[in-house]
Amino acid sequence: MEILGTILTIVFVLVCIGLAAIILLQEGKSAGLGTISGAADTFWGQNKGRSTEGRLVKFTKFLAIAFLLLALVLNLPVFS
Repeated sequence: MEILGTILTIVFVLVCIGLAAIILLQEGKSAGLGTISGAADTFWGQNKGRSTEGRLVKFTKFLAIAFLLLALVLNLPVFS
């Protein structure tokens, strides 16, 4: 069990670093102030999921779920 705990800890650290990097790469929500005047109906506003920003959001969700699951698994009494 020590080897599995070590591997999961290494994966957990990599997920933590990746999550921090992905969050820092994203734009702030205040950058979308053009939505007040109706500028959200542009091509980029409609296809947000296919853009780089959309991929970053999806990958952030994936890494956040992985972070939570690994944190729960590593806190099981088996790995203590």
